[in-house]
Amino acid sequence: MVSQNKNKSRRALVAHLSKIRELGYKEAQGLPQGFYLDPWWTRQEKTHLFEKQWVCVGRRQEVQNQGDFFTCSVSDEAIVVIHSNDGEIRALSNVCRHRGTVIMEGAGNTHQLLCPYHHWRYDTFGRLINAPAIQPSENFNPEKCHLPMFHLEVWQGFIFICIADQPAPLAPQLEAMERQIAPYHLEDMHLHFQTTETWRVNWKILLENFMEGYHLSPLHRKTLHKVNPSRLCKHLFPGDLHFGYQVGFTSRIPDNAVGHRDLTPEQLNTCVMFAIPPGLTVGVGSDYSSFLCIQPNSSESVTIKMGLIFHGTDWGQTEIDHAVSLFQETMKEDKSVLLRVQKGMRSTRYQPGPLAPANLEGTIWDFYQYLARYTEPDEGRLFTD
Repeated sequence: MVSQNKNKSRRALVAHLSKIRELGYKEAQGLPQGFYLDPWWTRQEKTHLFEKQWVCVGRRQEVQNQGDFFTCSVSDEAIVVIHSNDGEIRALSNVCRHRGTVIMEGAGNTHQLLCPYHHWRYDTFGRLINAPAIQPSENFNPEKCHLPMFHLEVWQGFIFICIADQPAPLAPQLEAMERQIAPYHLEDMHLHFQTTETWRVNWKILLENFMEGYHLSPLHRKTLHKVNPSRLCKHLFPGDLHFGYQVGFTSRIPDNAVGHRDLTPEQLNTCVMFAIPPGLTVGVGSDYSSFLCIQPNSSESVTIKMGLIFHGTDWGQTEIDHAVSLFQETMKEDKSVLLRVQKGMRSTRYQPGPLAPANLEGTIWDFYQYLARYTEPDEGRLFTD
């Protein structure tokens, strides 16, 4: 009986997404709680989104020099991003070809990838260069043994990885968004702050929060409301793989504003908030920008790699510290309420409510439309755990 009830609930989730594709914004509502609580649904999202699409894992500056590397995961795939000796950035499997040990941890600089278990060694291209005590044989050719490589693209300074076999190139799919943000020149901004945290919330709750301006004034009354209030938000036209909104400043002196010379006075006084789902959200400012790289762990846990990137090189440490402090304070405010959202989702009395006007929550509907387009579980398969 329990399994039958689960299957009924999960079929309802599939049907709900199909219905979303037929609705207009006037009928827009939040998602039922199963989308945020059911482990089975999170597995579908990992399979159909994180394992098939381009997922942002960090910034190009993290691997600026030859030998620089950092480790990450896409879905359950362990990956090491490394600046190889030929100058190329590669995404290699971080799993030893011997007995499956995860090879590298954290970040740093290296001339080799050394498995800690039996000291199999690989070069920065992923080629095996030593397997102690194991001789070539009919079943083992060291020259053909190498770490598998995943697709990697750098867009606007962000590193994207796709673990699918033959993905469509990323950049052409983001041309409309690139035109919107090109004058800010994110690719030239400098990384001055980065940290990684794990929150006990569903990954969609986090992405939804970052991508709507409805909460800016009520939740961030003492922080963001002073500069970017909800009333100055404007919804931007979405694409298949991106969506966003912009928000103006209440007060800024254009003559003193920091930003690229390509920016117009209006752009100097406007932030662009955009998402490239499933794993990237960015808050673009002329002076500095914030970003979140999102990776679900389970239905109620998400790992976030977050950072700030700055325009130009004339930043003093005091100015950087002030920007970091503001960012951390707003993230603290977000976390405090998102934990409460996740808790509220468990209520048997939870009912999705209507979304606010499009300038405030139109991006939430854009996100749901994205989920409806790309998360398509096979309803005919057995849904039980």
